[in-house]
Amino acid sequence: MFTGIVQGVGKIIDIIDQDKLRTYQVKLPHHLINNIEIGASIANDGCCLTVTGIENDCVTFDIMQETLALTTLGSKKLNDLVNIERSAKYGDEIGGHVMSGHVSCRATIIDIQKTATNCQMTLAMPEKFMKYVLYKGFIGIDGASLTVGEVKDNQFNIHLIPETLAITTLDCKKIGDEVNIEIDSQTQAIVDTVERVLAAKK
Repeated sequence: MFTGIVQGVGKIIDIIDQDKLRTYQVKLPHHLINNIEIGASIANDGCCLTVTGIENDCVTFDIMQETLALTTLGSKKLNDLVNIERSAKYGDEIGGHVMSGHVSCRATIIDIQKTATNCQMTLAMPEKFMKYVLYKGFIGIDGASLTVGEVKDNQFNIHLIPETLAITTLDCKKIGDEVNIEIDSQTQAIVDTVERVLAAKK
């Protein structure tokens, strides 16, 4: 389980691609390396990955074909940065919203408007997921818990404060870049339940 509060940014320092498998190594910020063990779950850009190797402040992950196809991790290159969150422990403060680290789909950034104090991004994503994207609802973007702004057709926008830009990779994003999306599980459960009830009444 994750909270959507990004704890730091890691750098990809090694990539080995094999048939339907990618292994990469990420250099973590020093404050995130304490008590890491093989088998631990760490979110990389919102995708829950299992630690398969540890060397000083660097950890290794294996990424299977399904994850590579669904997420942006298959297109990452050496020296690319990823948002990092260690898995939550019972008793931790949930500052964002409960997230599983299971990416639903990818979205494309189609517009960015920046001022001195605010950044608004507009994203487009597959229409079948838009019924779960509600004004003022939660959404996970590259592992960051964010609040949905305006929603229209297959697009929605988000507003990023300077603190979010400072501690995540979102400040580096450009128009045309793709990001990982995790739909809020509670919103999805409610929408799907309502749809089933209405369908049963017809």
